[in-house]
Amino acid sequence: MIRSIVFSLFLLCAFNLQAQELKVIKLNTPDKTRGSALMKALNDRQSIREYSPENLKPQDLSDLLWAANGVNRPDGRRTAPTARNLQEVEMYVIFPEGAYLYDHKEHALNPVAAGDFRRAVAGSGQDFVTTAPLCIVLVADMNKYGNMAEQSKLMAAVDIGIVCQNINVACAAFGLVTVPRGSMDHAALRTALKLKDTHLLLMNNPVGYPKK
Repeated sequence: MIRSIVFSLFLLCAFNLQAQELKVIKLNTPDKTRGSALMKALNDRQSIREYSPENLKPQDLSDLLWAANGVNRPDGRRTAPTARNLQEVEMYVIFPEGAYLYDHKEHALNPVAAGDFRRAVAGSGQDFVTTAPLCIVLVADMNKYGNMAEQSKLMAAVDIGIVCQNINVACAAFGLVTVPRGSMDHAALRTALKLKDTHLLLMNNPVGYPKK
């Protein structure tokens, strides 16, 4: 009887922990003096598909997201250029515990949904993605263009490609590893990230430390 009660209390505590709402993650102030020289970072850039299970250190996470698409000028312009400065590229960060949307103005991660959606990022036949401690999913908000014309989609794809390259080079400079990817389970991610029909889901980067 006592064992049964203890076990029931254990399940209740576990459920309550899982049911807790995700909270905003306020990121560290970016360290804009760090990193190797540009030429060395480009030389070190590789597509790596094996990751250490270690979570990213807070400073590494902060610096990576700022380098990818953070604000670098007082007028709100960012590290990645966009067509007509529409700033349509959004970065979703997928952790094992949940999905977050990067808020470039506050340099913070706002909760979107609890749960592990790395399988949806992996898609079919690429299980290595689920071993990365986080994945960055790149989405274009086509409402910024006002239409879904092919020319607008092309420009959004170019802008996402620039952010993706920022991620790749920053990873090389910071001792992280990643690989740019276009495949994923679009339907599952659209549902998980609560995307609208006007959101263009294009690329993702699993990120971690090198596997030892």
